[in-house]
Amino acid sequence: MKFTNGQWILEQGYELFSPKEVYFEKVVNNTLVLTTTTKPIEKRGDTLGGVNLTLEIATPFPEIIKVKCYHYKGIVNKGPSFELNQQEGVLDYKSNDQVITVRSGSLSLVINKKSFSMSYYRHKECLTQSVKNDFGYVKADWQGLPYDKPTKENSFMHQNLSLAVNEYVYGLGERFTPFVRNGQVVDIWNEDGGTSTYQSYKNIPFYITNRGYGVFVNHPEKVSFEVGSENVEKVGFSVQGESLDYYVINGPSMNAVIQRYTALTGRPTLPKPWTFGLWLSTSFTTSYDENTVMSFIHGMIERDIPLKVFHFDCFWMKDFHWTDFVWDERVFKNPKELIRKIHRLGIKVCVWINPYIAQDSVLFDEGMEHGYFIKRENGDVWQWDMWQPGMAIVDFTHPEAVTWYQSKLASLMDMGVDTFKTDFGERIPTDVMYHDGSNPDKMHNFYTYVYNKAVYELIQKKKGKDDAVVFARSATVGGQKFPVHWGGDCWSNYASMAESLRGGLSLMMTGFGFWSHDIGGFEDTSTADVYKRWCAFGLLSSHSRLHGSTSYRIPWLYDEEAVDVLRYFTKLKAKLMPYVYGISVVASDQGIPTMRAMVLEFTEDKNTYYLDKQYMLGDALLVAPVLNDQNIGEYYLPEGQWTKFVTKEVLSGNRWVTEQYDYFGLPLLVREHTILPIGFKDDDCAYEYEDHVNLQIYALKDNQVAMRTVYGQDGKQKLHVEMIKQNGHIQVTVNASKPYQLSFINAEISHPTMKVLHQQGHSMIDITSFGEREVMTFDVKSL
Repeated sequence: MKFTNGQWILEQGYELFSPKEVYFEKVVNNTLVLTTTTKPIEKRGDTLGGVNLTLEIATPFPEIIKVKCYHYKGIVNKGPSFELNQQEGVLDYKSNDQVITVRSGSLSLVINKKSFSMSYYRHKECLTQSVKNDFGYVKADWQGLPYDKPTKENSFMHQNLSLAVNEYVYGLGERFTPFVRNGQVVDIWNEDGGTSTYQSYKNIPFYITNRGYGVFVNHPEKVSFEVGSENVEKVGFSVQGESLDYYVINGPSMNAVIQRYTALTGRPTLPKPWTFGLWLSTSFTTSYDENTVMSFIHGMIERDIPLKVFHFDCFWMKDFHWTDFVWDERVFKNPKELIRKIHRLGIKVCVWINPYIAQDSVLFDEGMEHGYFIKRENGDVWQWDMWQPGMAIVDFTHPEAVTWYQSKLASLMDMGVDTFKTDFGERIPTDVMYHDGSNPDKMHNFYTYVYNKAVYELIQKKKGKDDAVVFARSATVGGQKFPVHWGGDCWSNYASMAESLRGGLSLMMTGFGFWSHDIGGFEDTSTADVYKRWCAFGLLSSHSRLHGSTSYRIPWLYDEEAVDVLRYFTKLKAKLMPYVYGISVVASDQGIPTMRAMVLEFTEDKNTYYLDKQYMLGDALLVAPVLNDQNIGEYYLPEGQWTKFVTKEVLSGNRWVTEQYDYFGLPLLVREHTILPIGFKDDDCAYEYEDHVNLQIYALKDNQVAMRTVYGQDGKQKLHVEMIKQNGHIQVTVNASKPYQLSFINAEISHPTMKVLHQQGHSMIDITSFGEREVMTFDVKSL
């Protein structure tokens, strides 16, 4: 929100009260409490009246500094609040006549006491700062009287933090606007706006910069960001009300910032291996029944396309009845037996749900009678006609409503349903009352959290803690704990394919580890050309689902080549699963996403700052979807040696590459100094990844250790390998539980006792004797 009119004056009707000096300081429970005045105090009479601001500064985690500022302390916080992993850190601060310094690891906050300013340092490097009027309390229609009644409409807290030359801002959730946020106005406010607008389903008040720090604004309600858009040298953020709470998070790397942010807000849960396979949907408004569903499934099996999940979208329930959790008996006579048939083929079942109850639903009267719906301020049930006629919204702040809603899902799971697509949860009204008295403005964004949490916890209860997954569209801070999320309603063209990727990369820079999108596009029907290109992109995403709106997304409706393309990339992903599941464990354990914007992995390379049409799948694979109908793949290679995964051709980095690709190809390259584990199966995504895994070794650097861990389906380490190349020798140390292979790509090696197979410049060794800490040394003949 903009409060200024250019450089020198405020917008008409606003008055700003910024700290001028620190007047008192004290420590309460490891929190530094500062009383600041917003006018100079030169004599005792100056202390009568006026606006004071209180700052509370704490260090809840190493490398994180929390700042809370408030005007009136007595405002009741009715909630909700983000569920954070708070801990009481030990306060490390020093104070003298001029400055206060608060330290948290290598991060420090220096406050000038006499001419108030706040500067954040990493060691001696100033990361960002606020000076003069960058920070303070803003009043609209202020009358100059200290007893004016504050209201949420006319009081704000705001903070500006400086940007350096060549500093770029990323994140703020899923955003489809330009990837670098500089110059943009961003309101953190969930909306159902599709992928081609400024609106977003997943708004996260956290940004990260290429200088290796991030800022998390701890407010569930609307947070307005001016990212170099009000003042081009600053990021501004503001909230309505009397207080502002935010965290500054140090890296120093961008990935380390995400690690620390997710330590605070929650790490993604590790999805089970079956979730990484191909999901097929009925699509949205298409006509389907049991025969249609089984024809799709058998059609995939007959065409040798491995399918892992079948999803029933909205019309598994009767029209005008969403949501009632009752199968439409007109088209599904015996859904329990249908699910059994699908399960017997080794395929899981997902059904579509949302948190809205239509007036024609059999659940409406029950929910209304027990007070399970959000109410208007006069006590009426809040209803509207925008999605379903007369629909109400479940009040998940009501414990009994949660239990009631979960009981309906439990019945479906007892029938055999494995998981749910948790659609919607964005357009939540604010002219309402909640059972627990929650603030409706705060609940607008937070609603998605309690909705998805209720569903996720029910699945955990029914299937076990480690076997829960949802397919969610909306999210807020902490939503990453309930994977997987998909990108929402996109069109079926290349522009939407690109904006979907852009939004996904942005989301995954804000703590989300797993992401998907509608392969083939949602609205309209794509050309066969777009569909085949989207299949490649979709199967090289963490999760992969075919879904559309008015038409089916089965490949044979496009052309026969689409069948071959989908088969090829589905099987390729299955072969890559030892690697994909490994980077998924990292996402769950450390918070570093599976799909990474190039700037995360190559922050020092200025050419990566704006790259949003390619990404790193984990640490080792570069993926650049083809986004045009001329078959042109265009991508940037950072410095180093890169190897094409399919052909093993070696390319040098620090340059752009433009090439032609048929539908079975796209830029997919392996980073140098990589050990890439390739699985022995291509017909299933869930198998023993450690068994006969092929460890492909690419361009080892001299005197640097390369390593890789292969995890089992239980998420536990099954194989760990380390290699170092020195003086023409490669020393390999392996802990393994199953036979494995070593494949040295574009290198010829030899061993005095082991049989080495040489083929097309590569060397391969089968290791059938395995165990703890096997050490082998190979001579490198050529590279």
